[in-house]
Amino acid sequence: MTITDVRVRKVDKEGKLKAVVSVTIEDCFVIHDIKVIEGDHGLFIAMPSRKAQDGTYKDIAHPINSQTREELQQRILKAYDEMPQQ
Repeated sequence: MTITDVRVRKVDKEGKLKAVVSVTIEDCFVIHDIKVIEGDHGLFIAMPSRKAQDGTYKDIAHPINSQTREELQQRILKAYDEMPQQ
């Protein structure tokens, strides 16, 4: 998998949500609405999800294995860190 573009939109308001990200894979597939969240142990990503009828949230798109998830998270957080501070 080659990540060819990462677009970060920082969130101005207070709270745990820090940014919303779009990632393009191999110039042919895009995933929108990946969230950068401030957790108890630092920043992490949350994949786009939808609320189910039972009140739980289910990912709409997500990595199949932990290696791919880690690669995606590292690339997104690197792009987030490189954004100018507001």
